Amino acid sequence: MTYKRPISVLVVIHTPELDILLLERASHAGYWQSVTGSQEGDETLIETAQREVAEETGIVLPPEAFSDWQITNTFEIFNEWRPRYAPGVTHNTEHVFSLQIPARQAIRIAPDEHLAYMWLPWREAAAKCFSWSNRDAILMLPERHSNKPSICI
Repeated sequence: MTYKRPISVLVVIHTPELDILLLERASHAGYWQSVTGSQEGDETLIETAQREVAEETGIVLPPEAFSDWQITNTFEIFNEWRPRYAPGVTHNTEHVFSLQIPARQAIRIAPDEHLAYMWLPWREAAAKCFSWSNRDAILMLPERHSNKPSICI
């Protein structure tokens, strides 16, 4: 059996107006989140972010489109998801990224991972997230937001 690595990324996808993309988890209807996923093989963290965004949204962008916040969060893995990890692994380290796109757009969700998506203003999006680390990242976005031009997709 191949176990998931307890190293993951969180990618907050947003517009210049700070509208946030949220995805509803297929395994937990009503649980909304940004793009997340575990590092695979010898991927760098930016490669993990790129892959997860592509898999979960259909958005394919180069590494320079992503902003690495140099922030990590460590949290306890929910008991129901621990069998995906090696025996004895109880915590995950999450690396925070953001990705600014020009405007809200239709998303191609991964139906095995998500039921739906929505775009919300940042405060509403933060309030809707089930994860404290996701909520906190969205709440930090206005002060981290840059006025750099969006990468066209």
